[in-house]
Amino acid sequence: MRHLVFFIVTFLLLATAASAAPLAIVETNLGTFRIELDAEKAPVTVDNFVKYANAGFFDGTVFHRVIEKFMIQGGGYDTDLNKKPTRPAIANEADNGLTNDRGTVAMARTNIVDSATSQFFVSLKDNTFLNHTSKSSSGYGYAVFGKVVEGMDVVDKIGTTETRSLGPQFRDIPVETVIIQKVTIE
Repeated sequence: MRHLVFFIVTFLLLATAASAAPLAIVETNLGTFRIELDAEKAPVTVDNFVKYANAGFFDGTVFHRVIEKFMIQGGGYDTDLNKKPTRPAIANEADNGLTNDRGTVAMARTNIVDSATSQFFVSLKDNTFLNHTSKSSSGYGYAVFGKVVEGMDVVDKIGTTETRSLGPQFRDIPVETVIIQKVTIE
């Protein structure tokens, strides 16, 4: 009987470990935070993010848009503010049931619903107005694909950095560059 119990407990532990959500470790020059990725509800988006991370794409990019009490956005420009070439845009999964709450991570996009590539943002507060409300272009929303599970203090620190404008393209760029040094998937 003890062997059966041991087998069952071992099986459950292995099954739990195998189904654990992947983590993205985001190392910045202001500290590190961890994102739990939701591959079940946002499979296309998580696959896209993981591919960029594993290719080293995010390494040396910056948080180029920081709006206090709203969000921090990065993953598209290098430290000289050159836009990095990306893979094709992905389908918007904003209708997956996840909402843009404080600490969630979502894909940035243009006014075109399916235009997200590499840029992502972390919400500094509940941003319900970014949630999916309809299949229309104005109601589609922004696809949440993860949540910060460690290091929200680092995200908040980035979110309170002093910003400035550099022309029309960079209206909320940190005065002191906030660098994404490395993104690792566990």
